Amino acid sequence: MQILVMGGTRFIGVYLTKLLVEQGHEVVLFNRGNRPVPVEGVRQIKGDRTNSESLKAALANEKFDAVFDNNGRELTDTQPLAEIFQDSVQHFVYMSSAGVYLKSDQMPHYEEDAVDPKSRHKGKHETESFLMQQDIPFTSIRPTYIYGPQNYNDLEAWFFDRIVRNRPIPIPGNGMHITQFGHVQDLAQTMCRVLGNSSAVRQVYNVSDNRFVTFDGLARACAVAAGKAPEDIQIVHYDPKKFDFGKRKAFPMRVQHFFASVNKAMTELGWQPQYDLISGLKDSFENDFLVSGRSNKEIDFSTDDEILSLMS
Repeated sequence: MQILVMGGTRFIGVYLTKLLVEQGHEVVLFNRGNRPVPVEGVRQIKGDRTNSESLKAALANEKFDAVFDNNGRELTDTQPLAEIFQDSVQHFVYMSSAGVYLKSDQMPHYEEDAVDPKSRHKGKHETESFLMQQDIPFTSIRPTYIYGPQNYNDLEAWFFDRIVRNRPIPIPGNGMHITQFGHVQDLAQTMCRVLGNSSAVRQVYNVSDNRFVTFDGLARACAVAAGKAPEDIQIVHYDPKKFDFGKRKAFPMRVQHFFASVNKAMTELGWQPQYDLISGLKDSFENDFLVSGRSNKEIDFSTDDEILSLMS
């Protein structure tokens, strides 16, 4: 298939592009051209997707069987792209987020659950609603927390930073909030399974690991991945309401239960996560955290020190 990948040179896009090429597809990337392509020989169209006129001019004469929109955050990002290809593309795969769900007393989140109109991911849901109203064969993917090598968000690395330096790990609340990580390779595999699957058209799929973990459990899993015993780390619990960090981020995840059922993706797509939490974290620690030299870099622990000073 002729496939357009929006982005393609960072994290999810890198894994997806490599898999698509391995499967024999002809892949074209659209991005600003600030990073090298992940696979030699992949064609790259340079442009700014936030400029709809420029986007349409760059893609008006291109023909694709499928489009992966990995980096559209707002409806204004995706609408022009969908309008260009709605009458010609066989499949339009949109990267949404499980962050669209409304907080609920009943967990895990299912695809049909209510969404939060005030969520910081509301642009994702607005885009999904728009696609649903169009005559376009789309599928939407809703991951929870994505991790793995090349992650540009401080998730697992936040824990590794403290573990390798033998620092206490400050965790808000009592450490029993339940969350969910999903390895980026598993996410890319699911996206490839969606491609060309007629039963996946006009469907939404949660994608992540099929197990959940507490904040404290995640810290201990990161310790194991880093070659330490879980009991070797020191976890410090604190009340986040007692602090005003301003725009500084004291913890890398939302302080709430946040996990979703992936049963629909596993059942309908025949997909199974390849990575459990420990093996995925080891992959991230050994093939990213260590090789990047981050263990030797200077890290700002000012929020930690503020928390620890009050707890002492």
